[in-house]
Amino acid sequence: MAAMSPHIPGRGLQSPVGGDGPGVFQQGWSFTEHGKKAEVKLVNNPYDLEAWSVLVREAQSAAMIRARILYERLVSHFPTSGRYWRLYVEQEMRHHNHEHVEKLFQRSLMSVLHIDLWKCYISYVKDTKASLPSYREKLRQTYEFALDHVGIDYHSTSIWTDYITFLKNEDAQGTFAENQKSQALRKAYQRAVVTPLANLEQMWKEYNFFENTDNKMNAKRNIDTVSRHYLNAKRSAQEYDGIARGLIRGSTSVPMRGTPQESQQLLIWKRIINWERSNPTRTEDHAILVKRVLYSYEQCLLCFGHCADIWYEAALYLQRASEAGVGQHSARWAEEAAVIYNRAITGPLKDSLLLHFAYADFEEARSKFEGSEAIYNKLVEKRTIDPTLVYIQYMKFSQRTAGIKVARQIFKRAREDERIGHQVFVAAALMEYFINKDKTVAYRIFDLGLKSFGDEPQYILSFLDHLSHLTEDNNTRVLFEKSLSSMSPDKTSEIWEKFVEFESTVGDLASVINVEKRRTAALKNDDVRSKDTVMLVDRYKFLGLMPCSEVELKLIGHPSCLVSQSSGGGNQTTKRLEGGVGGGASGSGGGSLVMELREAAISKPDLQQMLPFKPSSVSGVGMNAVPGGCFPLPSELSNLLSRLPPPDCFHGPFVQLNELMALLDTSDGSEVIGRSGKRKRDGGEESDDDGSGGAPPINDIYRSRQQKRVHNIV
Repeated sequence: MAAMSPHIPGRGLQSPVGGDGPGVFQQGWSFTEHGKKAEVKLVNNPYDLEAWSVLVREAQSAAMIRARILYERLVSHFPTSGRYWRLYVEQEMRHHNHEHVEKLFQRSLMSVLHIDLWKCYISYVKDTKASLPSYREKLRQTYEFALDHVGIDYHSTSIWTDYITFLKNEDAQGTFAENQKSQALRKAYQRAVVTPLANLEQMWKEYNFFENTDNKMNAKRNIDTVSRHYLNAKRSAQEYDGIARGLIRGSTSVPMRGTPQESQQLLIWKRIINWERSNPTRTEDHAILVKRVLYSYEQCLLCFGHCADIWYEAALYLQRASEAGVGQHSARWAEEAAVIYNRAITGPLKDSLLLHFAYADFEEARSKFEGSEAIYNKLVEKRTIDPTLVYIQYMKFSQRTAGIKVARQIFKRAREDERIGHQVFVAAALMEYFINKDKTVAYRIFDLGLKSFGDEPQYILSFLDHLSHLTEDNNTRVLFEKSLSSMSPDKTSEIWEKFVEFESTVGDLASVINVEKRRTAALKNDDVRSKDTVMLVDRYKFLGLMPCSEVELKLIGHPSCLVSQSSGGGNQTTKRLEGGVGGGASGSGGGSLVMELREAAISKPDLQQMLPFKPSSVSGVGMNAVPGGCFPLPSELSNLLSRLPPPDCFHGPFVQLNELMALLDTSDGSEVIGRSGKRKRDGGEESDDDGSGGAPPINDIYRSRQQKRVHNIV
């Protein structure tokens, strides 16, 4: 680590973790009961943070050789977690494994720009290099290296403060050395005060004090040089503090679950990124702006490394900056964009087709066709994904860059892969028809696909669409007959609908009626599509235009108006609608169908979106105790209870519920409460008296005040 900073690789040039990334969690590491239970949880969910915390606590007291196995699994599942990398490093440091520590820093520092991890790196250099003759120079390089990468972070104030303190403690002997020390301090201060940092005002006061004590004659000139930039930085720091309010920094990146808290945090990060892109510091140096924006993307990816759009937006921003830039910055930003893509597809999103395709297009735009081809080949060889779309995009890429012959070779390779879907044949045929203008080859490809996908309705429909554009009516009818005879009836409903539409377009009325009769016979088990009125509507509809109103369609029971919901209740509604009309043109049970349609129009909850009940271990006011904890109240009631005084503020009077219920049960209702709120006696006379005839209550405030008033008068 003597020359740590020069030997750390460029940002993202290698994945934080080698190999193919995390796989299925393997049990057998833990020796404790709690640890074994945690391992079982991780087999089902490798991103269960609570289970990982149990194993990490066990690893911190285990032997380093055994703990290292767990930490490697940990950082392979969470390669962007600065907290887990820091725990790993600190445990190696406690065992004085300096060689392992330096390798961990080389693997993590440049791709995990986490403040605490970088502070740990500086502490390591301080603790282990103090005995070197060039210690102060090494430590100065370490500070400069850290500030170059994380010095623009809003929370990097402590690193700046430590660096300035380090420079102040420099032992300078002689005028030249004193001048060098002053220049280094001035440079550090001026870099810090123009950066939006926390507690920037204190840094500015210290800088003013330094200038006034170092050289009063030049103090005003030096301060005025950076005062305007300081004011921009101060304003930006205040804006950032407001924009980032509510942000949870350093959270561990896990696959997106769509929770409200997760969405809120992502929204805050996107707000910060957009704010940085607006150039809040008003810098005229485009390189500084790009650096700040990229850093905000990096910080977001530490928490949302499984979010594909953040990776793509970061790479696209660098790509556009490269296209707009000039000179060495343009080339460097293009390479950094490639690094962003590479980190994404080798890290948490190694199976993301979206980012692989975007990376391939990026390489193609730079005329690096070998890189694009390598990306497609890598995807094709993956056994964990469906390669259908990969082959389609691979064929399109090959046609654009190498011609139709190479694209045909890719299609041949795809046909030998048993995992592909029918879409590959459709794409290849349409490519021949539209690009090569060869309808014969296109027809042969479609016909070839029938051997493998002749029972696939969507493939048949694609083939029929193609033939309809060629105006080959005879071949189209042959395909209809061939597919309907070979497919099971439960798959042919869309084919029959397409057949009716075809005959309505190119055939005569007799052929249309003939197809409808055959359709009725074939779909006799389908209570909806086999209805005469439904088929009549299908005969006359065209491009969304219907021959009757929506209400009539609902009464008829046309499939286009059936309500389908993802929950179980929605499916039952659909079944009721299907059976609510008879088979003839005039439906039976129309009145009940209208009621069912009204019921179906009511929005119903999607039961699949309901979260499982998780009892709270903390008992609160009004919470219902259940086995395992307490049932939490809804958020509205919790908010109301938080505004009400606590229960211990109420000291009575208390209602004896049992006595009250017994009184109500035995009451004969002889006393009636009038509108005035006064009780009526048997004679109908109103009275303020409670009618009990007994002694007044002990704590009767009204009577006691009356007695005091009479006593004072007397």
